[in-house]
Amino acid sequence: MSDITSRLVADPVGDPATAAANARRLTDLDELITRCTACPRLVAWREEVARVKRAAFRDEDYWGRPVPGFGPADAAIAIVGLAPAAHGGNRTGRMFTGDRSGDVLYQALYDVGLASQPDSRHIGDGLTLHRTRITAPVRCAPPANKPTPMERDTCRPWLARELGMLRPTLRVVVVLGAFGWQALMPVLADTAWQVPKPRPKFGHEAHAELPATDGGSALHLLASYHVSQQNTFTGKLTPEMLREVLERAKELAGVARTHTSGR
Repeated sequence: MSDITSRLVADPVGDPATAAANARRLTDLDELITRCTACPRLVAWREEVARVKRAAFRDEDYWGRPVPGFGPADAAIAIVGLAPAAHGGNRTGRMFTGDRSGDVLYQALYDVGLASQPDSRHIGDGLTLHRTRITAPVRCAPPANKPTPMERDTCRPWLARELGMLRPTLRVVVVLGAFGWQALMPVLADTAWQVPKPRPKFGHEAHAELPATDGGSALHLLASYHVSQQNTFTGKLTPEMLREVLERAKELAGVARTHTSGR
């Protein structure tokens, strides 16, 4: 048994609200997230997937735990998805890593200068993000990729605390998909921003500016269709469409390009 697995078994986190509130650094929060056992259905599913595996990955050790966010603590842009994929993040331990959705996302991030390389295969592949952090409202891979409302709400304190820690530098949130858009609204209201009524509606390239409730900077919300195969294979979301949203996020956040891609 690995050290981290031993720690998970010996010291599980069953109450995200209390644990998240006690985290003082982003690294501490990430570590606590990996030990969460609050949702029995998700715990059972993520561990079953890690045990049974997909044939293509049968020789790999699956992560099989909740997946923390990925990116620097001074992020000006946050990208919010849905939940880890069963054989993507649940296998690799990093959001959008090792699956086709991630292939599309990281290529686009690289193209606009927010990622150091165009693909994300595993935690040790050397990938870094520039002023950008990738996260999700649900941290465990759910069956059929559909978390329940209760699971979403139970997981909410992790994202609220994460965005609160990013508050000094965070200026833009790019939301991938309608689920993330809806899940994010109460998180923002509980953190430092005023969500208008009626709430902004999801739609590709939707944009809303949320005033701060703490005297700080406003937050820009941008929406994109999710990078799921259902959207990218059918052309509902093209690489160009995604790049346009990310370029807009950079402009609103004041993030400069750090490299020139081969695109």
